[in-house]
Amino acid sequence: MSLDPTLDALPARAEGFWNGRGMRRFRRHKLAVFGAVTIILMTLACVIGPWLLPYSDTFIDIRQRFAPPFAGPHILGTDPLGRDILARLLMAGRISLAVGFCAMVLSMGIGIAVGVAAGFYEGVIGAALMRFVDAMLCFPTIFLLLAISALIQPSVPSIVVLIAMTSWMEVARVVEAQIRSLRTREFAQAAVAMGSSNMRIMVRELLPNAIAPIVVAATLNVAHAILAESYISFLGYGIQPPTPSWGNMLENAQSYLTSAPWLAIIPGAAITLAVTSFNFVGDGLRDALDPRMDLP
Repeated sequence: MSLDPTLDALPARAEGFWNGRGMRRFRRHKLAVFGAVTIILMTLACVIGPWLLPYSDTFIDIRQRFAPPFAGPHILGTDPLGRDILARLLMAGRISLAVGFCAMVLSMGIGIAVGVAAGFYEGVIGAALMRFVDAMLCFPTIFLLLAISALIQPSVPSIVVLIAMTSWMEVARVVEAQIRSLRTREFAQAAVAMGSSNMRIMVRELLPNAIAPIVVAATLNVAHAILAESYISFLGYGIQPPTPSWGNMLENAQSYLTSAPWLAIIPGAAITLAVTSFNFVGDGLRDALDPRMDLP
């Protein structure tokens, strides 16, 4: 048995979540519910919204330059070229959310693979993998992102890979701790006694029982990826115009903070709302899956 009762209870709590008990606990977390609803609505708006608007994100209405929000046919106003802010905001949301989700999937894949291997194979292999993780964590993420992004050709795929390569280490540490605890449990020992291969034990026995912290880490990773893409693009090393993203919309608004503040306020609010919502959902999932919580 594991020496940590918190980790021992995690598999049961994960099962309880999917069976309904944890879901009820999640629904009681008002901010988490707000975050989940907000994420769904933002995703639907970014996917469907551009098809419903009368203007595209590249349409230029030179006579409506710097039109303020709610003062004409452009609901959220226009930018210095007369482009519709709402259309660009929704198209930028497609890019930013896609980068967030794709970077999360890639970083989770790397982190889970390293964490499972390090937790299952103790000794030299596990120690070497975790020392590599520790070495990667020594580099400040923001400086590592900027240094690498300055050396590569900016594009959506390259930004996804870049963010994933600098955000998988925390996932690996979480997964490694879970696998190291679970491998001493009775069900894992029974699989070993039955002659199951190491790969089967890791994939079919241990990994499903470590799903609770992985789900929480995945949710928080999306928020981190969106924020990372935003400040990379804001500094000019990320998504390049004319492709819009929330980060480069902020970068383009720097010169107009006093004359047209809505150019910065609107994408800034979108970033804040998206990142905060994912964090709320992560907090709700953590509380719903936390075995130390004694709520029914």
